[in-house]
Parts: sequence; structure tokens; C-alpha cells
Amino acid sequence: MMGQLPANQQVLFYDFSLEQHIPSDHLLRQIDQVLDLCDVRQHLCSFYSPTGRPSIDPELMIRMLIVGYCYGIRSERQLCEEVHLNLGYRWFCGLGLEDEVPDHSTFCKNRHGRFRDSDLFRQLFDGVVHRCMTEGLVGGEGFVIDASVIRADANRQRGVPAIGADAHFDASTTTRPIREYLDALDGDVDPRPVHSNVSLTDPQTQWTAATGGRAFYAYSTNYLMDIEPHVAVYDKSNAHTDRFNRSDFIFDANDNRYRCPAGK
Repeated sequence: MMGQLPANQQVLFYDFSLEQHIPSDHLLRQIDQVLDLCDVRQHLCSFYSPTGRPSIDPELMIRMLIVGYCYGIRSERQLCEEVHLNLGYRWFCGLGLEDEVPDHSTFCKNRHGRFRDSDLFRQLFDGVVHRCMTEGLVGGEGFVIDASVIRADANRQRGVPAIGADAHFDASTTTRPIREYLDALDGDVDPRPVHSNVSLTDPQTQWTAATGGRAFYAYSTNYLMDIEPHVAVYDKSNAHTDRFNRSDFIFDANDNRYRCPAGK
């Protein structure tokens, strides 16, 4: 006889455990076995007020960001929705069935506030590398550099010549990326190499035609990785030197080679 699920089931009490519903070979369970975030709260202690309403646990936010990284969830709004619906994500983040998921705006405020001021992500990155070295995952005998160009969300039409670009910005009315760019100009170190164009939307981007097509604004990321286990051991994304970046070299499809910006 064909069965039918009764509609509108009303149960007063549930005997439910998230722990029992997460497979032993689940990726997040394997990460949880080696993840150590015990120093996060101590590292951020001085960036929180001793009084007032309790904040969102910073370890919870870090765990949610790890979920987003592992499963390719780039939107923080979507990340919050996925953690709300997925039992595995809830378990990894230490949330029960009835616990509320932080609002997506919480990540933005902390990323440009406490996390940035405390350099938390750098501290976590260095901690992971140190743990990999302790466990013998980093041989230290051979390394490779992985460089990528990430297209920025900046209109290529909203740009000005690099020389005198700071005259187009008003620090009292501009957004955070522009204020940081102006602050760097006032400092001792130039925030980036001089390029032909500067974006009015995000001046920290670079004007590049590295892909061989039309020029656009982008970011350049560089990672130094150990050859055997492919563990990233150094991030050069914030490095500023007098050398040309990868994005400065333009690919010539006819000659099948990159052309040096210095003409060599």
C-alpha cells in the first residue's frame, strides 16, 4: 500500500544531535580536528570594549569564513544563508538548530575594523603555516610562485591619469578605499607603483592588459607555495618594490611572448 506523509506534523519535543548527522569523512569534520583558534580571542582582546553588549564571537565569524573559502561561497550574504540552512555548516560553526546566524553586515564591519586593525588574518595565516611546518607538511626544499590577476569591480571609464590623481579626491567625502589611498600618499611609502591610470572608484587597483585584451582595473596576487604538499607559505599581495609586476608585462599574441614595459 502506498504511504503518505501526514501533513502539519506538530511535535512538542525533538531528540536531535547535530554531531550524529555529520559523517566521519566530512571535510569540515576533518578540518575541525586540526583547527586551533584558541588564540583569536586573546589576540583581539584589546580591540573590544570591556563594557557594553556582548559582540558576535570572533571565532564564529572565522569559522564561517573558512566554510565560505572551502565551498567557494564568495558572497557573505549567501554565506549567512547557507550556514542557516546547512546542518554541517552549523555544526562546524558551533551553532545549534535554534541559534541565530550573524548578519552579513557584521563581517564587513569587522573586516574593515577590528580584523584589519589587529592584522588578524595575517596572524592566522602565519599560524597555519607554522602548524604545517610542525607536522612536516612543508619541506622547505623547493618553492613555486603562483600569480593571478583578479578583475576589480571598478568601471574602466572612471579613471584619471596617474600624475596629479590625488587632486580628484576629497578625503572628507570619499569612500574607505580612497581614504586609505590618500593616507598612503601622505606616508613615507608610495602605496603602489605608478601606472598610467588611477581608478576613481578604487585607487588601489592597477590598470593592466595582462590578459591580452582591453585594459581593465585589477588586483595582483602572488603566493609562494611549497612544491610537494602545495601549501601557501608567503603572500606577496601587499609587497611594494621597484620591480615591475606581472600585470605590467603585455602579452603579444603575434610573437607569442610578453613585452617588457621598459622595452627590453
